[in-house]
Amino acid sequence: MAIYIDPPMWPAHGTEFSHLISDTSVAELHCFAAAVGIARRAFDGDHYDVPARRYLNLVGLGAREVDCGTLTRILIASGLRIPARQRAPRLRRTLLARWGAAVPQVPGLGESLVGRWSEVHRSYHTTSHLLEVLEALDLLFAPSDDEALRRCVRLAAWFHDAVYEGSAGEDECASAELAAEQLAPILPAAEVAEVVRLVLLTASHAPNPGDRAGELLCDADLAVLGRPVRGYAQYVASVRAEYAHVNDRDFAAGRADVLRRLLAMDRLFRTALARQLWQEAARTNLLSELQDHI
Repeated sequence: MAIYIDPPMWPAHGTEFSHLISDTSVAELHCFAAAVGIARRAFDGDHYDVPARRYLNLVGLGAREVDCGTLTRILIASGLRIPARQRAPRLRRTLLARWGAAVPQVPGLGESLVGRWSEVHRSYHTTSHLLEVLEALDLLFAPSDDEALRRCVRLAAWFHDAVYEGSAGEDECASAELAAEQLAPILPAAEVAEVVRLVLLTASHAPNPGDRAGELLCDADLAVLGRPVRGYAQYVASVRAEYAHVNDRDFAAGRADVLRRLLAMDRLFRTALARQLWQEAARTNLLSELQDHI
């Protein structure tokens, strides 16, 4: 495990900036940054931007000097690099375009939701996760799914972690309340109620048999579990970063409980296509991570 920094050569705000990365985990990077007094707002998905005046100080505190090409290769090899399409400005534009297609009459609400998903205390429950869920839904929707169902499920995806403070159960309730409040003026009452129901369902990920909308949303939300090994490791590191305030022993115990609950589910994925796409990799990933916590 190591922290790396490239020379300050990226101009912005009247100075030049270096990139600070970890070759192992986002959690390690956040811990180093916090220890040396780098503000969380300087984090940009897979690295911290640090001004030239801090360069020598950070090297003295343990960051290893490498050229920018080497730093990029290390980041790619680590599996932590965020693709350009998921960078904050482009991601924001992509999400707002999706919102405009779904609910064009209230662009301000889409802006507000993107702002919530971009809060600095989030590491996993971010705009990247929101886009991943929406893209998973694009894969899972079938021609027989009517437009009303699609709209409700997509809106539930937008709201399902709109409130995130790291309190399981409470966050889903608060997000559902936000959905009810914000959607009541623009959607029929039955659709608002359905969105609220779906948001609450993401607390358990246990839709009843035949609940097509619930199955779609839960499968899309859990699609991250079926990532390739490196992508799954990045997900785990992001989750750990959100619980940086919890010591390693308590986190390991709590995380192991979550993993056991997921592995004990009759069906981790409910739709046939999700099982085909992600089931095998997800179970392998969950079992491997559980071994790390035992």
